[in-house]
Formats: sequence, structure tokens, C-alpha cells
Amino acid sequence: MDAVDPSPLRHFVVAKHSITSIFDQLLDFVKDGSAFVDEAWRGDDLGQVAVEEQSLEMQSCATKLSTIREVLLRRHMKVAFFGRTSNGKSTVINAMLRDRVLPSGIGHTTNCFLRVEGTDGDEAFLTAEASNERRSITTVNQLAHALHMDPTLDSGSLVKVFWPKSRCALLRDDLVLMDSPGTDVTLELDSWIDKFCLDADVFVLVGNAESTLMNTEKLFFHKVSERISKPNIFILHNRWDASVSEPDYIVRKQHLDRCVSFLAEELKVVGLDEAPGRIFFVSAKEVLSSRMQRAQGMPETGGALAEGFNERLREFQMFERTFEEFISQSAVKTKFEQHTVRAWQITEAIKAVMDAINIASADRKIFCLEEREDQRDRLDFVRGQINRLSDNVKERVRTLTDDVAAKVAAALSDQIRSLPVLVEEFRADFNPTQETLELYKTKLLQHVEERMVGCLAHRCSVSVLRDIRDAQSHMIDSVRPLLSLCVQEQLSAPSTSFELTYDLGLAALCADFHENIEFQFSLGWTALVTRFIGAANAKRALSGSDPRLSAFKDEMVVSIATGLVSVTSRASMTVLVIGGVVWRSVGWRIIALSLSLYGLLYLYEKLTWTNVSRERALKQQFVEHAAHRLRAIIPVTSSACSQQVYKELTSTFSRLTQRVDLSEAELEGNIRQLSFRIQRLENIQRRSKAFRSEVMMSLRGAGSDCQDDVTEGGGVRLSG
Repeated sequence: MDAVDPSPLRHFVVAKHSITSIFDQLLDFVKDGSAFVDEAWRGDDLGQVAVEEQSLEMQSCATKLSTIREVLLRRHMKVAFFGRTSNGKSTVINAMLRDRVLPSGIGHTTNCFLRVEGTDGDEAFLTAEASNERRSITTVNQLAHALHMDPTLDSGSLVKVFWPKSRCALLRDDLVLMDSPGTDVTLELDSWIDKFCLDADVFVLVGNAESTLMNTEKLFFHKVSERISKPNIFILHNRWDASVSEPDYIVRKQHLDRCVSFLAEELKVVGLDEAPGRIFFVSAKEVLSSRMQRAQGMPETGGALAEGFNERLREFQMFERTFEEFISQSAVKTKFEQHTVRAWQITEAIKAVMDAINIASADRKIFCLEEREDQRDRLDFVRGQINRLSDNVKERVRTLTDDVAAKVAAALSDQIRSLPVLVEEFRADFNPTQETLELYKTKLLQHVEERMVGCLAHRCSVSVLRDIRDAQSHMIDSVRPLLSLCVQEQLSAPSTSFELTYDLGLAALCADFHENIEFQFSLGWTALVTRFIGAANAKRALSGSDPRLSAFKDEMVVSIATGLVSVTSRASMTVLVIGGVVWRSVGWRIIALSLSLYGLLYLYEKLTWTNVSRERALKQQFVEHAAHRLRAIIPVTSSACSQQVYKELTSTFSRLTQRVDLSEAELEGNIRQLSFRIQRLENIQRRSKAFRSEVMMSLRGAGSDCQDDVTEGGGVRLSG
């Protein structure tokens, strides 16, 4: 009670502060854990690492801890005083509080339940049960007046009296004292117990030294014992100063025996050996007067005090010490033990959640590692296969293009050889006028080119297109295993829109073609020259375009003229001799006949030189000219066709390689995503292990026996 000997009630305050701090830490931990579990649950890409039930479980744990924490903040030690009217319950409370807090005196002074607790303010006030309105009081007289003048208060009402802690040291330790009306003034004992007694830690039965325990008092505590398992009950025989004139040991023994029998045999809340330690004989009025005198600086034993006061004072102090030890231990056990066990259960639930998340994340991590390894192997396979496939496709395309070039060259050569037939098949109106000839030649060119292109397409296109389709199908079939499923779905069949085109450009090739359909005698000078030196050379020679042939012509004319002039020359003589011999041999008739036949032949040819002959001559000249030109473009045309095939196949393979690139990019993205997912799963594992470790630390504290902590001094050890 002194400053050097602190009250045992401080153990409850320390325990409350300790467990509240622990619950604060535990609540923060559970909130972080709840956020962690919720994050893991909502991470759909991580799989079933956490489920909604686990998130709800963590939220429920946080709610429960928050509720427990709020309850702990409101927890206090509660002592309920009961007894008959005018037995001095209020006086006992005032003596313990060392001040006149509650009204007391002769008669029925407490007509309702009064709950006395401390306030940090300097002003005392009260609140009624049905209202939170503060009603100011400064003295106990005002309190008594307020209670008696309020018509709404009955024996079952509760009035909270808030007394400044600075004026009463006992109220600083979370102690609440409950004063009650007399147990002999009501029949509502059951409602009293339910409303005011279920959370009481200690019950103090204030009796009267002048009378023994009454049935009303026993009945009340029998009901309390039925509702509360082994309640802590103290019995105070007040007004013991009135027994000074009587033999002390006789009266004391009578009261003691009856009370021991009531506690140990009737209520069975303590044993026979413990019961005497719960019974005290005091004079609360003397103790209150003594303490108030001491507070005022007056002698503690001053005034009219009955004989044996010091002994009664020591017994009251012994009651206070025993009472404080019991209430501190009882309050710690009743107020904190259940919550400690509940916290242990909550941490067990959290531990189970973290273990489940740890196991699930570990399993998911192994699955992701295996999947990432598979993706990497597939990426290496795709890259290796596409490189080998590229070399194979290049070789196949080269072989196919060479084959196409050879086919087109052979087919075009055959078409050139059959060019006379193609030209001969052409039919159109022929007229040797300039305008008509130009139109005729244009149609002829169109006819020849169309027939040649058609024949080339018939001979080459079918087989070439078949080879192209086969090559494209081979490419697609080779690339298909390298593609992802979604890309495979987008893969289409080989295109059928490709057509091999043959651009002969015959009009451009024959643009310099000039026909010669003028009449030419077969035995004439031009025909003879043509027969001897060729058509092209003869044309150039006769036209004077070739200087060498022109010089030859001039030399030949000069030679003939010179021979004729120089009759004395050997050649002239030879000619004359031969002519004379012929003349003598055949005669002039033969010569005349020959000349006549020559003239008739000329006339015949002249008469038969019709438009048909002219057309035939034009076609023959065209065939010769076109064949010469077409032979020159055989390599160009075959190369152009092979280039078309090359472009078609390379573009097809390029599109396929783009699909492969998409698959590679998809694989790389999957690998990156799996790596990121593995990091997140490792982080979840680390965090779940960290939370679990913290839970285990809490469990080591929460799992300790609360009773052991109480016996060690009333504190609750819940580390973590």
C-alpha cells in the first residue's frame, strides 16, 4: 500500500499494457498477412497459390484480433460489493478509496448500482444508464442528492461515477468498484447477476458484526455460484468495533465458523483450509476516519476510536492486500487467459494458411521451372530447326528454279521450231496497202504470241505449278511443328493464286521487222545475188549499206565493162570464142528459144505475183525474223520464269519464317513471364516463411500456460 511497496494491482496494469502491446503487434502482423494472402489469391497468373477461403480466414483473424484488442482496452478489474442494507458497503468502498466518494450513512443510502472508476480529468461527474450526459458533482453530498432526487433510478439501474484519479490512488490501476443496493430490498437477484456480476473478478460480501449471515445474502451468492464457476468471494464483518464489549474470541469464532461453512461446504468455492483466509473482521468507518485524518495531517489514531483499533486496521490492511492479490490474479486469468488462448488459436490458423501457401507456391514454382525449361528447350529446337530448314529450302528452291528455266527454254525452242505452223495458221484479210499491212502485222503478232504463250503454259505451267504446290506444302509441313498452337490455327493452305506468266514481248522484238513484198524475178540480178551471198547480205549490198559489198559490186561491173572493151584481153577472147562455138553449135534458134523461155518465165512470175503470194512472202519473212529474235531471248524468258518461281517460293517461306518468328517471340515472352512468375512465387515463399516464423514466435508465447504467468506475478507473457 505504501510507495515503497507497490500495490499488487499494478500487475494487472502491467499485464494489460503488455498483452495490449502484443495484440497491437499481432494485429499489424495479421493485417500485413491478410494483404499478402489477398494479393496472392488475386494473382490469377500464379495459379491456386492461395484461395478465397484463406483470404477470408485472414480477414476474419484480423477482425477477431481487432475486436479482442478493443475488448482488452476496456478491460479492468471489477469488484462487486453486496450485502444487506446499511451494512456499510459504501463505507468499505470509501475506506479502500481513502476518501468519501460514495454517500453513506444511516438508512437506505444506495438505491441503485454505483460503478466507481477513475477519470484522467480533474472534475468528478456521473452518467446515468440511459444517457451519456455528464452530470457534474464535486462532493459526495451532491452525489447523494443527485441519486435521491432522480425518480428514474431504481434498484436495477446503473450509475457510473467517475472520480479523478489524482484524488484517489486506488483508481489509477484500472480498478472498478461496484456498490449495490441491499440484497434485502429486491427479488430481482437473477437480473442483477446477469447485468452486473458476470464480469466481476471478486465479490465482497459486507456483513454486520452484530448479526450473522442471512438467507437473502446466502441466496444471492448461491445464484452467483451457479452462474460463475467458483467465484472469488471475500466476507467482511463490518462494524467490528461494536463487539468490543463482547468476548471477542467467542463472537469471532461463531461468525468465522458460519462463514467457513458457507464458503467451503455450501458454495464449495474454496477448501476448508483456505476459507478462513477469505474472512475478515473490520471497522470500515474507523479506517476511513483514520485515513482521512492522516491525509489532513492529523494523527491517525486521533479522535474517538474504540479499543483494538490498530488490530482492526491491520486486518483491514490484510484484507486489502489479500484482496488486491486475488483480484489481480483473478482479473489476469479471467480477462486475459481466454483472449490468450484465442490468440493462440488465431496464430495457429494463420500458421496453417501460411504453410498451405508456402506448399502451394513451392509446387507451383516447381511446375513453372519445369515449364520454363520446356519452353527454353523448345526455343532452342525451333531455332535449330529453322536454320536447317532454311538451308534445305534454299537448295530445293534453287533446284526447282533451274528445272523451271530448263523446261521453259526447251518448250520455247520447240515453239520457235513450230513457228511456221503457227504463222501459217493465221488468217486475216491481206491488202498490200500500208495501213492494211500494219494492221495485218499487228494481228499476226498477237496471234503468234497468244499461241506461243498458250503452248508454253500448256507444256510448262501445269507441272511447274504442281512442283510449286508440292514445295509450298513441304515448307508448311516442315514449319508447322515449329509453330505454337495459336499460330498454327492461323496457318493457311498454299496459295492457288500464283500463275506463271510468259512475257515474250514479241511486238517489241519484231518492231524492226520490214517486209519486202515487191515483185522479184527469180533469175533476176537481186535473186542471183541473194542466192549467192544470202538474203541479209544481198539486202545490205543492194541497198548500199555494206561498203564491202558495194565495192564488190562496183568492181564486178567495172570488170565486165573492161572485159567488153578490151577485146584483145584473154578473157574477152575466151568469151568470144565460147560464144562463137555456142552460136555455131546450137544456132540462133536455140538462143532465141532460151531468151523466149526466160521472158515467158519472167512473165509467168509477174502474172502469178498476187496478194496471196505477197502474204506468203510476208509470213516467210516474218518467220525468219521472229525466229531469229526469239532464239535470242530464250535465256531471258527462262530466267524470268525461274525468277517468278523463286519469288513465289521465297515469299512463301518468308511468310512462314515470320510465323516462326512470332512463335519464337511468344516462347521468349512465355519464358520471361515464367521467370517473373517464378520470382513472384519465390517472394511469396519467402514472405509466407517470414510470416510463419513470426507466427511461431507468437505461438511460443501464446502457448505458455497462463496459470504459470499468474503465479509468477500476475503478468501475461505473450511474446512475439
